[in-house]
Amino acid sequence: MADVARLAGVSHQTVSRVINGQNNLRPATRERVEQAILQLGYRPNSAARALVTRRSATIGVIGSKSGYWGPSTVHRTIQAAGREAGYFVSSANLQSLTREELVDAIDHLRGQAVEGIILISATNEALEVARAQEHLGIPVVVVEGDPDKTRWTVGVDQVAGAELGTQHLIDLGHTDIVHLAGPLEWTEARARLQGWQNAMYAAGLRPGQPVTGDWSAASGYEAGLEIAARDDVTAVFCANDQMALGLLRALSEAGRGVPSGPRGVSVVGFDDIPEAAYLIPPLTTVRQDFQAVGQRAIEILRAALGQVPAPERLIGAELVVRASTAAPVRAVPVERTP
Repeated sequence: MADVARLAGVSHQTVSRVINGQNNLRPATRERVEQAILQLGYRPNSAARALVTRRSATIGVIGSKSGYWGPSTVHRTIQAAGREAGYFVSSANLQSLTREELVDAIDHLRGQAVEGIILISATNEALEVARAQEHLGIPVVVVEGDPDKTRWTVGVDQVAGAELGTQHLIDLGHTDIVHLAGPLEWTEARARLQGWQNAMYAAGLRPGQPVTGDWSAASGYEAGLEIAARDDVTAVFCANDQMALGLLRALSEAGRGVPSGPRGVSVVGFDDIPEAAYLIPPLTTVRQDFQAVGQRAIEILRAALGQVPAPERLIGAELVVRASTAAPVRAVPVERTP
């Protein structure tokens, strides 16, 4: 820093103000300092800066190795948005999201003196682990977390999104709408189940028992074999697009058309993965803006650190109508609740 100051003809305090992004400098002075930094190849000593500022400028992110589109996109966006906000992002990708692995990952990140942690998982165990960290002074933001169980959360309005997808099927005239749910230990799965039930009850329809998968296409296929055998079903609202993909294959193998044809079934997914528009037929789905979730997670974390005002926690979902939904092939009487 002294070398930069000598070359630029300024004090080392002025160099420090330029490096730390302070605005109380003349443009010509800032330009001289920046040119000196480039000429000398100067890089700030992060360890020394942390000692002076008592900030590591490092945040941690915990995700899984599942490879699913949504969590992966959120993770990439958090890394980019974190760097843009001036943070080094240290990531821990776990093979499984058990309590033991989550606690180990948090302890590992705490050992790196992170200022905060973003957890891309909202299982029951993840929420409990996040809540247990609140008294330790490092905020943990849970993506798609339950605000009743953790202080800092961010995500898409899952309930409203599920209501959109289910209402679309109701508006087409469907009354026997099955829900292919995700694993109910996940916050998103429970919220989408609630949204499906809300829309059904609001229309005077009685929701039946959901069929449950594990988010994978394979589980959607297995559930689809069960659903395909039910002649009363004319529509399925799936808790994610991967399970919808497996469902489409099962329906095809059973000779049930999507959305029309003999014993036709309409299908709605959730997420809008890149492949959704290229399935046969193209999948109607509820789009989540995963990039917005990742960016908002950084904003929430900065709010938890007292750097910015807290933004809105929830992000809206959007219905994307494609060719996998249509009016039911045959009219079905509406069974109203008492």
